[in-house]
Amino acid sequence: MFLQTSSVAAALCARGHARQLQAIGVQLYTVRSVLPQKPAETLRAIEAIGYREVEPTFATLEAIWPALKATSLKPVSVHLDSRVVTQGSADELKRTVDQVRQRGFQFAVFPYLPPAERGGLEVIQRLAAKLNAAGETCRAAGVRFCYHNHAFEFEPMNDTTPFEVLLQETDPNLTSFELDCFWASVAGHDPVEILSRHGKRIALLHLKDKAKDLPVRYNESVPRTAFQEVGHGVLDWPQVLRAAASAGVEHYFVEQDQTPGDPVASLKASYSYLSQLTY
Repeated sequence: MFLQTSSVAAALCARGHARQLQAIGVQLYTVRSVLPQKPAETLRAIEAIGYREVEPTFATLEAIWPALKATSLKPVSVHLDSRVVTQGSADELKRTVDQVRQRGFQFAVFPYLPPAERGGLEVIQRLAAKLNAAGETCRAAGVRFCYHNHAFEFEPMNDTTPFEVLLQETDPNLTSFELDCFWASVAGHDPVEILSRHGKRIALLHLKDKAKDLPVRYNESVPRTAFQEVGHGVLDWPQVLRAAASAGVEHYFVEQDQTPGDPVASLKASYSYLSQLTY
């Protein structure tokens, strides 16, 4: 029986349909409502679920670091304060990146361009130059720099989109991308298609599901109920993960901006689906 089962598994794997995610991570923004008050308890609960990697935010890093180091959770990537990249001095950015490196992070991520700093394609081109500068600072410190998308980057402008401009204007050796599947889908784009076209630029993936019948939009003004546990929405995760594997995506983080109740319970539901998913 064992040999027969092993043979079936080997055959499925050879056809590329028996892969599973080996190290599932969490973006800790998901638990921002409970993490500051109960860092040790919250991180131990995440560890007990089965998650293996985390992506904190830099603003909360100092407060949660002792509790994080007391777990087996691996700090892989960190979301920076976007202001440090767009408005901070070169020295401030360098100090920030040095702290990231000293704590062993592999990736530093530009998380969000506030609406007040958005504009037309010229604004995006100027942003790309700042991203390249930040990427150079990160590379000098031995850290990889990524840009995390929302929906506004996919708004059509002059036969292109801000996302395409960022891809074109940023140096692949300095700036990679963290594709947020939810926000790309909100903007009417298929994450599978993005991964197929631009996979070499995408190092990190946010796994976040979307409720059905959500209208396409190019901003973050979505209802709380738009965010769903992974496997409970409309995104085709086997297809997404196959495309991500082919593209060489390196790390996967579950994130749920809004949850119906206990965020740890939502993370447990997402993990239950992903840990059993073969693709």
